[in-house]
Amino acid sequence: MALKRLDLAGTTCVVTGGARGIGEALGRELHARGACVALLDTDLEEAEAVAASLGGDRVVALRADVTDPATLSEALRRAREQFGPVTVVCANAGIAAGAHAFTIDSAPDGLFERIIDVNLRGVWNTIRATRQDVVSTNGHVLITASMYAYINGMINAPYAASKAAVEQLGRALRTELSYCGASAGVLFPAWIRTDISKVAFGEDEVATGLVARAMPGKLGARVEPAELARIAVDGIERRRSRTHVPGFFGVYSTLRGIINPLTDFAFARDRVTQAGIRRIDERAGTGNDRNCP
Repeated sequence: MALKRLDLAGTTCVVTGGARGIGEALGRELHARGACVALLDTDLEEAEAVAASLGGDRVVALRADVTDPATLSEALRRAREQFGPVTVVCANAGIAAGAHAFTIDSAPDGLFERIIDVNLRGVWNTIRATRQDVVSTNGHVLITASMYAYINGMINAPYAASKAAVEQLGRALRTELSYCGASAGVLFPAWIRTDISKVAFGEDEVATGLVARAMPGKLGARVEPAELARIAVDGIERRRSRTHVPGFFGVYSTLRGIINPLTDFAFARDRVTQAGIRRIDERAGTGNDRNCP
């Protein structure tokens, strides 16, 4: 079914993780294009500060935890009550490991489960809680994945695994919504200037070195959140199935079946990369196995 371009003016748009980073930027861009925006976040105070900076009666900040369906349902009820049925959903809330990189072996107990809970189950909960609205309004769901959905996830495996799974949810959802007159798309940010990316840009010295080694030059350049939001919201209006920022990562994604085996082979044999991975294990006390001379 061919769907017409979305006119965002006057629509109700919900953004999870709307208090900062990509979510804040998406909320600002949607609001600038005339939408009524509900910013959902666990940090209500920060979300309210964003809403206050936008001003007017087309924005509201609401507390919601995407891992808790009850708080999510209540926030959505209030958003509908204030603005009407939801047309656009940005399932964006996500977390990473924090200020330090970890290997699979050195990751603290519970880290994997927490990241999967927020990044994957949180998206699932958001989709399930808003699907009927999106269908009734012929709307659109934008799911925030990452370039980590398709690049090697070394020293970032829980996050990469969650984003690979999120890509699959987005692809399935687009197909399942198509007969209903609604649509879905997946957003694939590369390096964006947000708190999550700080670990790879100075916050963790070893991770910073490994990222520079694996992704030199333009591959490792960071994009401002406002620029990403402009491109992403263009994609919402056009109902794009995939939006890559920067755009050239779309070529990588298309060719991943060829590129990934080659990069995996190279990383496994690159002495600098392997030395960095060993340093991460050693600082966590997991790099002394007799099979790792």
